[in-house]
Amino acid sequence: MTTTTIAPTHRAGRAAPLAAGWLGLWGVLALVATVTGTGYPFGVDAPDGDANLLRLIPVPVGPPLFAALLLTAAVAALAMNEPAAHPSRPLRALLLGYGWTVAFVLAVVVPDARVLIILGYAPMLLLGAPFGWPPVDYADVFTWALFARAAAMAGGVLLALAVLGWQRRTAGACPGCGRDGADHGWTTPAAAARWGRWAAYVAAAIPTLYALTRFAWAAGIPLGISRSFLDEMQESGQVWAGAGLGAFAVVGAVLTLGLVRQWGERFPRWLVGLAGRPVPVPLAVVPAALVSLAVTAATLGLLTLPGFWRLTGGFSMASAPMLLWPFWGPALAAATYAYHLRRRGACRRCGRG
Repeated sequence: MTTTTIAPTHRAGRAAPLAAGWLGLWGVLALVATVTGTGYPFGVDAPDGDANLLRLIPVPVGPPLFAALLLTAAVAALAMNEPAAHPSRPLRALLLGYGWTVAFVLAVVVPDARVLIILGYAPMLLLGAPFGWPPVDYADVFTWALFARAAAMAGGVLLALAVLGWQRRTAGACPGCGRDGADHGWTTPAAAARWGRWAAYVAAAIPTLYALTRFAWAAGIPLGISRSFLDEMQESGQVWAGAGLGAFAVVGAVLTLGLVRQWGERFPRWLVGLAGRPVPVPLAVVPAALVSLAVTAATLGLLTLPGFWRLTGGFSMASAPMLLWPFWGPALAAATYAYHLRRRGACRRCGRG
């Protein structure tokens, strides 16, 4: 197969300018919050702020700190958009270290569990809205704090894509696929199929165990909790919300298995009009990658919550599935990457495959 050598001066794609614009916009908003003293959506004084690691940062320090972080990251993203002939090692290490650190903070530390919770309840909220169920005020659900967390995650993803592309270009690899002509055995389709299968099984088992506890509560079984607490949840209807969240987790587990099953590569027969057609790789990779990111962010937020053990009553069948969450996000990310490696084919930019 004919291959094309990628020159190190090749410009990045759209990720770098998009990241610079997005981060710059939010950096300006952080400056406005610094001047006005309002609009900062994090900290212990914000709704559910104690569930976020940003509670450790004093509120007066938060806005100027975010402004500096976001604006410097925007400048770094712009620098990564320029042709990179041969950057010095210190400069390359500095930009990569800073870029990956800020991307991690924005995508994992800032969002906390709220983003994943909304993703889990979204089907019920959207389908039940015309019927007035669940009985919630949507203005209390879709808040400025939630939007800011989602925006931070989006900024982190854009910055990560920009940093990844620049890292590949300055290493002489294809900025699109990362191939450099060397033989990396673990990235071959056969190898990815082996380790990806185990990752997918782990990523599917953990949410299934979580769902079982919620289904047990809906059935009136106080699995891991006291009978009095279960009675309170039944009276308030929380058990049905938990069952809905458990159902979403089961659906997610089934879709995770699709990353290592044939029906995850070709649409099954019962899908009229799509039966037998190849599943577009981004259709599987993008949602799975975002969920793995949301799960990792939620795990970091929950396990560092001061009242986590009090809320779950110590180690029990209620808390045990959540203690497995640190393995859920990385396992799902690994299974998703393995799926990508198996199905990516020849690169359109460099011809390698």
